[in-house]
Amino acid sequence: MNVIKSAALLVAATALAASSTVAATAADGPDGTRVTGLQQKADRVLADSPTPRRVTADAVEYEGLTVTDAPRTKGAQDLACDYGHLCMIVNGTKFDFYKCQTWNLTNWTGNGPFTNNQTPGTVAKFFNKDGSVRWTSTAYQAGTATWDPIWSLRPC
Repeated sequence: MNVIKSAALLVAATALAASSTVAATAADGPDGTRVTGLQQKADRVLADSPTPRRVTADAVEYEGLTVTDAPRTKGAQDLACDYGHLCMIVNGTKFDFYKCQTWNLTNWTGNGPFTNNQTPGTVAKFFNKDGSVRWTSTAYQAGTATWDPIWSLRPC
């Protein structure tokens, strides 16, 4: 009986510690919902700050985009990217685009790996502030890109 109570207390203590860690990394959003640190990072670089469909401790999922903390990679060859997706790391955050639409961006700076793992021949376009094409990537392609100044992109 004491073993069962001890195990139950251990589980309860672990759950309490985990919830306090999550609470410490979350803040109230403008609509009163909880916003994780990862979502705050995503909101800083997605200009239109779309409403996420699902927020977990590991990912923020939008309609057509998943945002996660970036894995430690040496380059594009280490950047996991599912078939049919366009993936990149910007300022320590991984963006995994899988919906054909224009995404407005802000604060994209520095360099980072990208992988265009879409259907062969699919052209991803990266745009300047005035809407002109800065550069393109034709699938399959992987490499390192300079993100500044990228103001929008269209994966397909």
